[in-house]
This record gives sequence, C-alpha cells and structure tokens, in this order.
Amino acid sequence: MVDDGSMLADVVDKLVCPVCGSDLVLEERSLRCERGHAFDIAKQGYANLLPGNARPGTADTAEMVTARERFLGAGHFDALTSLLAERVAADLRGKAWILDAGAGTGHYLRAVLDKVPEGVGLAADISKYAARRAARSHPRAGAVVTDLWRPLPVRDSAADAIVNVFAPRNAAEFHRALRDDAALYTVTPGQSHLGSLVQPLGLLSVDEGKTARTDAALAGYFTLHSRHELQEEAVLTHEEVTTLVGMGPSAHHVPAEALQERLDSLPDPLPVPLSFVLSVFHRLQ
Repeated sequence: MVDDGSMLADVVDKLVCPVCGSDLVLEERSLRCERGHAFDIAKQGYANLLPGNARPGTADTAEMVTARERFLGAGHFDALTSLLAERVAADLRGKAWILDAGAGTGHYLRAVLDKVPEGVGLAADISKYAARRAARSHPRAGAVVTDLWRPLPVRDSAADAIVNVFAPRNAAEFHRALRDDAALYTVTPGQSHLGSLVQPLGLLSVDEGKTARTDAALAGYFTLHSRHELQEEAVLTHEEVTTLVGMGPSAHHVPAEALQERLDSLPDPLPVPLSFVLSVFHRLQ
C-alpha cells in the first residue's frame, strides 16, 4: 500500500526544513520548502528529515523495532503507558500538538492521543524502522526520521507537550520547540529495573545517578514539577525475556547464542522487576 502523506497532513504546519529552517509544505508524496529542498514521503507514510551528512549510528534495527512492538503489544508495560497518557492528558485541553521525541514504534504517543481527542502528534525517531511503525500508530499521528541531538525540524514554540520515553534529551531544542507554559514528560528506568536479569544475563545496568543526571542535563531550561515512581513485577517466559532484551540497548551487547545459554540456567517463567520514573518538567521562561 502506498501512502499519500495524509498521516503527515495534521502536523506539517509545524514542521521546518532541516537544511535551511524554512517552513515545509506537503506536496503529493513529498515535503518541500520555499528554497527547493524536498524530502520524499515513504510508502509507509513517514518522511526522512535527516540532513544529508547525518548518520543513523546506533539507531534501532528492524529486529529491535519488531521486538519492541511485540513486547509492548503484549501489555507488559501497560501500567507505565496508562500513567504517562493520563498524566499528559490531564494537562492538555482542546487542540494540542504533541511531540514524541524518540518515539520508537509510536506506542506511547498512541496512548496519549487516545486520551486527548483533539490532539495531533508527531513521532520523531532516528530509526527509519521505528518511523515506519510509528507512522501508522494512530490516525492523528505523523512520523519523521530525525536526530534528537541536532536541531529538531519543528517551529519555535510548536509543541503543547513533549514526551520522551527512554530516549535522548536535547534540553535546548526541547525548550525551543515547546510553547511558554508547556511541559516535558520524561520516562527513565528506575534503579531496580530488570534487576533480576542484569547480572545473570550480562545486561547493561541502570546507572545509579540516572535520574539526577537527567535533572542536571535539563537544568537551565526546565524545572522539575512532579515525579512519579512506578514499581511493577512481570512474570516472563524465556521467550518474552529474549524479546525484552532484543528491544533495548543490551541487544547491541549480548549475542543471541550467549543470551540463550545464560537463560537456560534460569527458571522459566521468572519474575522480573519493572521500575520507571516519570518526571514532569515545566519550561523555564
């Protein structure tokens, strides 16, 4: 199925050219600025707005994105998804433009838009495989490929809210992209997140100072308004653990054969702690 770009129609009025910063308009199956820079819309409905000299680096692979969609779709993070969506929706009224920075498959943006009936959303991710999924995550969502560490391809004060779940945080750009009285919603792993799996499987551990470092990185642009800690436990089969590992950063560090060998020594199924920190930051004037 070839998409005509309609999934971007609701959000294009807030997009700018990543090359020159001019406004973008939707023309058939491309986004184009007044200076002639054009960006094709893929048949899946997303646009690649990475400048020509940008490199995807450690962007999520097709396999990682498939694993994430499978794991999140099974409902294992539903408590977090609901908490985030309800918290964002409580702050928004009427028409709202929501940026999900580091959106992955669009799982969390979909939940937010379901709670904000007049909202539209933009899923931004450096992985084209993620953008393919996110473009079809919700009828009121568009998706673009972009690097969060570079200037975001959105207008100043475009967003009524920014959602950032397990993704890089560009404080200066988030501040620029948000309207004056808007909020940034970040989700980071808590200290005990996946704790029972880290040592036996050789996974990357959660940095003890993760939350403090997030606060420090945003200081000067945002002030902490509220913080919510969520502790859950999931009972996962070995297959589900494999999917969980495959969707995150440890997928780059633990070979599949080694993971399976280490899993074989653990009970099946096994309890796994889930720990999340949802922080709400208000934009400093």
